[in-house]
Amino acid sequence: MATEDLKIEVRNRVGILTLNRPDKLNALTPAMGVAAVAALRDFATNPDVGAVVLTGTGRGFCAGGDVSAMHNRNELGAGGATYEQRVDRLQDGHAWPWLLYSIPKVTIAVVNGAAAGAGLGLALSCDLRIASDQARFGTAYARVGYGGDYGVTWQLTQLVGQAKAKELFFLPDMISADEALRVNLVNRVAPHEKLWDEAMAMAERIASGPLVSYRYMKANINLSTTVDFRTMLDREAETHNRCGLTEDHQEGVRAFIEKRPPQFRGR
Repeated sequence: MATEDLKIEVRNRVGILTLNRPDKLNALTPAMGVAAVAALRDFATNPDVGAVVLTGTGRGFCAGGDVSAMHNRNELGAGGATYEQRVDRLQDGHAWPWLLYSIPKVTIAVVNGAAAGAGLGLALSCDLRIASDQARFGTAYARVGYGGDYGVTWQLTQLVGQAKAKELFFLPDMISADEALRVNLVNRVAPHEKLWDEAMAMAERIASGPLVSYRYMKANINLSTTVDFRTMLDREAETHNRCGLTEDHQEGVRAFIEKRPPQFRGR
């Protein structure tokens, strides 16, 4: 998993992925994606990880694809890669946003600066987003004649609706953190100097919570975008009762009766 482009650590039960190309505003590289996918697969089943944070170093969160690398690739004919090979490579890269969206741990994007293109896709694929008041957001694809990747199309439409998603795609201006909050792209905005402390307080709180409940909450909310109400009610009947069999449910009930904070163990 090791790569200079991505820092990986576990701190206070929080798995932290830090994009580490500050000179390129953390533009994505193949090595970064491979390392992130491996780390997320480990975090998904690691009992010592209760939540996952994705952030960037320097003044950017993630600028998306490396435009200079795009230029070199186009000039060189992509090393002879066929259209189908390019599709296969991008589908491999899409494992990253998919894992952020689907693993049974809560994922949190800590957006410290600009998030654009595929970087926006990574942020939107997380369950929660907390942004610096200096952060900016944009699709960027129309600027370089691309159509959208890393799940931006689906995530953006789910979060802001078709009309706003089309505006953000067709007119790829960067929007402020406050505007992102207004249109539901982010959950919270924090003063830049307090961003990391507020984000880690959120992540550590979740990491020490009822993890089985979070697992099913996340899965159910994701499922609710594709099924009808009756199906969702049936699913809730199953998962609600599954959570009722956990030690954390019993502890929560005891703590409520005893009028004290619960001490969850994640099982």
